[in-house]
Amino acid sequence: MSVWRDFSARRFLDRLSDQLGIAVVLAPGVLAAVDQHGAAVRDILAHGVSASAVAAGAVLLAGYARGVLDEAVEQGWRLPAIVDWANADWTTLRLAAVCHLARREEPALGA
Repeated sequence: MSVWRDFSARRFLDRLSDQLGIAVVLAPGVLAAVDQHGAAVRDILAHGVSASAVAAGAVLLAGYARGVLDEAVEQGWRLPAIVDWANADWTTLRLAAVCHLARREEPALGA
């Protein structure tokens, strides 16, 4: 894996995290929803790629997030200026989960 690709992926995920306002402490109910989405993302990525690719966690997470964003924008979704976490939609929660996984100190996909 290219160091530059990993750096670019991390920058993308950090920027997305900042845009979503994830630095704000999430309420327990919202954090539970984000964790559920995170588990789904881990499962999707772990079963959808070869074992050698799982080690490239940030790159895979960024690619997945870009895919979710592209599809959502195509369907008319827009990143909210301010997220109402108590009423966040599926796309916002899924993107928050991807960012949350990327920020964990352990490997994002449990590799």
